[in-house]
Amino acid sequence: MSQQSVLKPPPTPKTTADLVLLHGWGMNSAVWNGVPEPTWNGLTQHRLDLPGHGDSPFPTGRDSLWGWAEACLDSAPECAVWVGWSLGGLIALAAALLAPKRVAGLILLTATPRFTQANDWTPAMPEATLVRFHDGLLADPSGTLNRFLTLQMRGSDRVHATLRALKQELAARPEPKPAALALGLDLLREEDLRPQLPDIRCPTLWLFGQNDTLVPARVAERIERLMSAAQTETIAGAAHAPHLSHPQETGQTIRTFLNAL
Repeated sequence: MSQQSVLKPPPTPKTTADLVLLHGWGMNSAVWNGVPEPTWNGLTQHRLDLPGHGDSPFPTGRDSLWGWAEACLDSAPECAVWVGWSLGGLIALAAALLAPKRVAGLILLTATPRFTQANDWTPAMPEATLVRFHDGLLADPSGTLNRFLTLQMRGSDRVHATLRALKQELAARPEPKPAALALGLDLLREEDLRPQLPDIRCPTLWLFGQNDTLVPARVAERIERLMSAAQTETIAGAAHAPHLSHPQETGQTIRTFLNAL
């Protein structure tokens, strides 16, 4: 008698009361102050500063995507849902690949497995854009950060109020270290986690902004091919920071996802 193959059931979802929050390039954990508390469904928040940003030191020997993910894992609870915005999303993906048992779910805000364009990945930034920011860091670090902030808000239908609030929140913390900013730009320009996405098995929500110029909403179509079980949503009228410019719409989507875990 021939044996029939038995399909393995999907992994049992992990439960947790903790939430890890990772900000984007050049930011710090104060960016989450503008997100309404109900968004997180009562979970305990662990707002981490990326290495060399805010109050976090810039450790030696961890000058890679995986090193930054390890540094964040060192400060994170044993099991949590990880929320990553932009560069923070890339690091959250790396953490899920390094320590899958510690990541109960992923919420990726305007993130992408590859930030720069390629022949087979056109919905992304031209590499030259990040090169210009890298060069600008040497001559005018503060001005470069301000230009990047403005670029993130471009296209949002609530750009001025969102940008003003974001600058106020960021000013309350130490400026990021130049070496951390330079490495962060290298990660945005060079990393490509597309091949590893099918290895991520935890529940995953990808949130995009309809008018985002840094991570176009068309990335959602590519994600659906690479991670068939993942959920993708696009926030109408939002740009690169939907959780800040459109907190009600974004919050409802996140709460629905968290309720289903």
